[in-house]
Amino acid sequence: MNESETRAELIDPHLLEQGWQVVKDSRIRREFPISKGRLIGSGKRAMPDKADYILQYKNRNVAVIEAKASTCYYTEGLGQAKDYAERLNLRFAIATNGHKYYLADLEGTEKDINKVPTPEELWQMLYGQETHDHPAAFNWKQKFYDIPFETKGGTWELRYYQQNAINKVLEAIADDQKRILLTLATGTGKTAIAFQIAWKLFHAKWNIRKDGLRSPRILFLADRNILADQAFNAFGAFEEDALVRIKPAEINKKGQVPKNGSIFFTIFQTFMSGNKETASSAGPMVADEDTAYGKKGTPNFGQYPKDYFDFIIIDECHRGGANDESTWRAILEYFSPATQLGLTATPKRDVNADTYAYFGKPVYVYSLKEGINDGFLTPFRVKQIDTNIDDYIYISDDKIIEGEIEEGREYKEEDFNRIIKIKQREEFRVKQFMNQINQNEKSLVFCATQEHAAAIRDLINQFAVRKNPNYCQRVTANDGDLGERYLREFQDNEKTIPTILTTSQKLSTGVDAPEIRNIVLLRPVNSMIEFKQIVGRGTRLNEGKDYFTIYDFVKAYKHFSDPEWDGEPLDPVPPDGEKEKPICKECGQRPCICAKPDPEPCEVCGYIDCRCNVKQKMIEVVLADGKVRQLQSMTTTSFWSADGTPITASEFLKQLYGQLPSFFTSEADLKEQWSVPATRKKLLEKLSEKGFTSEQLKEFQIILKAENSDIYDVLSYVAYNSQILERVERVEKARFQFEHLDDNNRDFLNFVLDQYVLKGVEELDDEKISAFLQLKYNTIQDAKHKLGDVLTIRNNFIQYQRYLYQ
Repeated sequence: MNESETRAELIDPHLLEQGWQVVKDSRIRREFPISKGRLIGSGKRAMPDKADYILQYKNRNVAVIEAKASTCYYTEGLGQAKDYAERLNLRFAIATNGHKYYLADLEGTEKDINKVPTPEELWQMLYGQETHDHPAAFNWKQKFYDIPFETKGGTWELRYYQQNAINKVLEAIADDQKRILLTLATGTGKTAIAFQIAWKLFHAKWNIRKDGLRSPRILFLADRNILADQAFNAFGAFEEDALVRIKPAEINKKGQVPKNGSIFFTIFQTFMSGNKETASSAGPMVADEDTAYGKKGTPNFGQYPKDYFDFIIIDECHRGGANDESTWRAILEYFSPATQLGLTATPKRDVNADTYAYFGKPVYVYSLKEGINDGFLTPFRVKQIDTNIDDYIYISDDKIIEGEIEEGREYKEEDFNRIIKIKQREEFRVKQFMNQINQNEKSLVFCATQEHAAAIRDLINQFAVRKNPNYCQRVTANDGDLGERYLREFQDNEKTIPTILTTSQKLSTGVDAPEIRNIVLLRPVNSMIEFKQIVGRGTRLNEGKDYFTIYDFVKAYKHFSDPEWDGEPLDPVPPDGEKEKPICKECGQRPCICAKPDPEPCEVCGYIDCRCNVKQKMIEVVLADGKVRQLQSMTTTSFWSADGTPITASEFLKQLYGQLPSFFTSEADLKEQWSVPATRKKLLEKLSEKGFTSEQLKEFQIILKAENSDIYDVLSYVAYNSQILERVERVEKARFQFEHLDDNNRDFLNFVLDQYVLKGVEELDDEKISAFLQLKYNTIQDAKHKLGDVLTIRNNFIQYQRYLYQ
C-alpha cells in the first residue's frame, strides 16, 4: 500500500479504535499546515510542511503522527515527526507504517508501542502531575485553551508560531509570571498575537485578583502614535465601547485621563506628560492603592491607581522602555501590580541587555531566518554598491563653498552629510540606484539626517522617469502631520503615490507597508538592532513579491557576517546587587512620578539643545569638473542561502558546485532532464528546495555575463566547465531540424523560439502552449485548423526542444 492507502486502511481505523474523534473533546487533524513553503521566485514556493496527523484533546495539540507507506520501515518518518513536534511545541512524536508504532518523548525517552495512546492516556502523561501539583494554575491554562481564537468568522487561521507564542504567554500568566517577553521577527504579526492574548484574557475574565468576576483592564503602550493607532485598529473585534485611545487633547479637554473602557492604547510620551506645574508647588503625595493621583505636578499615568491595569503590553520594548535610566521605566514600575508583556523583534545583545534584564528570558522566540524559510516572510537580496567617492580627501582643484576643511583628512562615510556634504556625490549615488530599481516599485531610502533626506528627496524627483510632484516625499520628525499623511498614503496598497519615501530615523520601525520592494541605505547603520529593523521593513508578504532588494552604499552588508546576525538570544544576566531606588521626597512614590518641566532654551542661541559651542558650519564642497566625469561604481549581488543567511556570489558558486552531483549524474543526464519540460520543471523544483532558485540562477547568469544564455548553460558550466552559448545560437542550430515540417508548424515553432530568445527558458514550459496558440491564432480552434490536433501540437512543442541542447 502507498502512504495514502496506509493511512485510510490501517492508521485511521486504529485511531478510531483508540478513541480519537470518538471520545468527547478529541479530534484528529489531518494534513495539519505548518509552513507556507519558502518563496523561491516566479511566484512559486517550496513544498509546504504539513503534519500527517495532529491529535487534539480538550482544545490542545497533544501529539504529532508521521505516517509512511506500509512497505517502509516503521520509523522512517521519525525525524520528520520530531521536527514537527519541536516546531509545534509538542512533547510526543509518533512514527508508523500502519503495522508498527514508535513513540518519542522529546523530554528524553523513546520506545516501541503496540497502540497509539488513548486521549485520556496521553492527557495523563502530559498533565497528570501538573493537575495534582498546581491545580489553580492548570485550571486557568485550560480556561484559556477553551476560549477559541478570534478568526474573523473563520476567514483567518493563525500560523503555528503565533499559536505557540500566544499559548506560551498565557501559560506564563497562569503561572503568575509578572514580566514576560516575546521575541519575534518584524512582520510576523506581533500585534495580532497581542490581540489574541487580550481576547482570551478578556473572555476568560482573568484579572490580577484571579477571581474570574470581571474582565481585565488592558493597556497597550507604544512609543509612536502610528504604532498605537495600528494596534487600536487591530483590536477592532472588541466592542467599540471597550476600546479607548488615550490622547493628550482629550485629557486636556476633560481635565482627567479616561477610565471608561477596558482596553486602552497610548504612547509613553502621553503618559509621561501632564500638569506642567512643578511637583514642589503641589506638596508631597501620599500613595495608596485606591487613590487616583491627579494632583499638580503628576504625569498623566499617575492619575490611575497603581493596580488599575491588570495587563500591560509594551510594544517594541527594546527601544528603551525597560532601561533603568529611562523615564519610561517609571510607568512600568508604577504599574508593577500588573502583568507586563514586552514585545520585541531583537534577540538579546549588549545594546538591549537591559530589556532582557527587566523582562527575563523570552518565553518564545521566532527568528527572521525561520520566518523566511517557513515562507511567512519575504527573502531578500543585497546589492553592495561601491563608488570611488565613498571616501574623500580634499584637493585644491575642488571648491569649498562653506566651512573650514581639514587638508589631508580622509572624510569617511560617517562624516558625510553631518560634517561635510558634496552634492555631486549624492547625485551620483541617486542616479545609481534609480537606474537599478524598478521606479514603479515602492521604496524606502535611509539618509543621514533630516536635511539629507530632504536633499535626496529633491534629487530623486529630479531624476525620476515619472514626473508626479509627489512621486518622492520625505517623512521625518520635522514633517509632522503632513509626513504622517504621506506615510499613510505610501502604506495604502491601492495607491501608487508617493512611490518613494526618504527618511533618517523615523521609518526604521513601525512601517507596515507590504509593497516595499527596495530599501536604499545612504547612511551607516552601526546598530545590529536597527539594521534588523530596517531589513524588517521589506519582509512582509505581498502578492507577486518574491523578494525585496537592499541597495547598500554604506557597507552595512558586513552585519550579515557578524555572529549576532539572527543568532540565538543570549540568556539574560541576573541583576547583581541591584539597589532599590529611594522614595521621592516630592511625590512620595518609588520610582519618582513627578512631572518634569520642559527644558528651557539657551538664552544666547535660543535652542533647547544649545548650539553655542558648535564651532563650524557643515563643510560644503563642489568637485572639480574632471573628477565628476570620473565617478564610477561597482555593484555586487549577495544571494540567500538555504540555511537562511545572505552569501556572496563565490560562496553561492561553491555551494552550487558541491550540490550539483546530487541532481544529475553526468552532462548527458543533465541534457536529458533539461530537454523535456516535465523533467526540467522537476529539476528546477529540486534545485529551489535546496536553496538554488531560478531567480538566483538568473542573477548568477548576470555575474557570468551570460544573461542572454539559458539557465542550462549556468548548470553545465559550473558542473562541467562547458562552453556557454547564447539562446540565439541554440535557436539557429535547432532551426535546421524544422525542414521536414509543413510551413504552418514550422512558423509556429519559430514563433515559440523567438519568445525563448527574448525571455528565456520559462517560455518552453508546457503551460505556455495554450497562451502561445491564442496569441498567434486568436483561438485554439483556429490553431488546430492550421496545425492539427492538440496532441500533435504538444508533441512538436516538446520534441523539438531537444534540438536546442544537442
